[in-house]
Amino acid sequence: MRWIAFLLATPAIADVAFEPVAVPEHIYSGGWEHFVGGGMAAIDCDGDDLPDLLAAGGAAPMTLLRNRGGMRFERGPLPRITGGTGVYALDIDGDGASDLVVLRVGGNLTLRGDGACGFAPHDFGVPGGSAWTTAFSATWEAGQDRPTLAFGNYVDRDDPEGPFGACDDNWLLRPGPEGAYVETVLTPGFCALSILFSDEDRDGETTLRLSNDRHYYVRGGAEQMWSLREGRFLTAADGFDAPSIWGMGIASRDITGDGLPDLMLTSMGDQLTLLSGPDGLTPAPFDIGSYAQRPHAGGDGRPSTGWHAAWGDVDNDGDADLFIAKGNVDQMPDMAMADPNNLLRNDGGRFVEVSVAAGVASAHRGRGAALVDLDGDGRLDLAVVNRRAPLEVWRNVSTAGNALSVTLEQSGGNRAAVGAWVEVRTPEGVQMQELTLGGGHAGGAVGPLHFGIGAASTADLRVTWPDGTAGEWERVAPGRLTVTR
Repeated sequence: MRWIAFLLATPAIADVAFEPVAVPEHIYSGGWEHFVGGGMAAIDCDGDDLPDLLAAGGAAPMTLLRNRGGMRFERGPLPRITGGTGVYALDIDGDGASDLVVLRVGGNLTLRGDGACGFAPHDFGVPGGSAWTTAFSATWEAGQDRPTLAFGNYVDRDDPEGPFGACDDNWLLRPGPEGAYVETVLTPGFCALSILFSDEDRDGETTLRLSNDRHYYVRGGAEQMWSLREGRFLTAADGFDAPSIWGMGIASRDITGDGLPDLMLTSMGDQLTLLSGPDGLTPAPFDIGSYAQRPHAGGDGRPSTGWHAAWGDVDNDGDADLFIAKGNVDQMPDMAMADPNNLLRNDGGRFVEVSVAAGVASAHRGRGAALVDLDGDGRLDLAVVNRRAPLEVWRNVSTAGNALSVTLEQSGGNRAAVGAWVEVRTPEGVQMQELTLGGGHAGGAVGPLHFGIGAASTADLRVTWPDGTAGEWERVAPGRLTVTR
């Protein structure tokens, strides 16, 4: 185990506060095929322990913002890529350097990373297709050195009866012989805008959740769950509850302390919070304050539109808070136009809106986002891609508690240990996080996992690796940890 201490603020109960950071301009632009998308990947592409930012541009080129420390960012070299809806980083070939999967309208791309923030188009055996791709997730199945990939597609642009009722099929790609991938078509598709591999019920089986947009499937559709083990969609007979929502983003984290992931599914109108329990995932009580169904500032009383959601402990008190990027699709008259982002502070399981006081209640049309520690001080910072407005970055300057930042490393193709669970124990209780790759809205981050531990000066940490092997509890101090096996 490698450890680097954080220089953190004195733990205290204080207001959450962020300061805006000037960065090179990037705008997610384009016509109706870029009303959705606008994803961002946070990735330490040069190994300096500072996340860099990659942002899809829609009709504009994708942008790489190199993190130079001290919240200074500069443009990095990147092949000119337009038509992008989203971007995810992962180590496809297991060489220790993060590669890229770029989601696009009309043909996805894969780029190989060189470990120094250089990226070049590379054929990993992943077909690019010609669809309007808006969602992605990846996992490593047992015995495989290469990842299983899932792509979520939106409206079928070639359907002459579209766009309504013309949702495209989705794709599952599994490693095949001689570096190729074997494709399974997941049909029917209901216009996926977010997908996520996860072991939701901790039974050792990874499933793929698909969050779908009823604006285009109109009727007959719903949320979906695909079983890798059984090769089919799960149904009510399997215990899968499939609500019909305007699904746009997935955020997963155990916030109830039972060791099972809870979900935020963003939508138009209510943001659907699903809590784990004896009967599986069920809608949270409305009064916990997480539904964020209408703008909390600005005076527009029409329903809100949620996009990227992220759980993260912004004040390091041990409770996962919730950020939701908000913004009208474009000019939808029934939905709020002045629709500021939400930052919902978790106060013992009840959520209180603090984005205005914290300084992050931007009323631009938010899309993808990243809630990560950009300056290495142990506090989660924030970056948001906006449609037809500049990308925004904020530095977390809250007086916060102590924190752990946990990176996992293992041998083999799945070097980042996607699918692992990390437990952190303090006198206040046990926190658990699953390391996943996907979800969000067209972008996200893979590790390190961030745990706020309040005033605790030490914590116990244990890792359950992707193959189910559980490590021993180890006593650790606040800081940045790398756990290897």
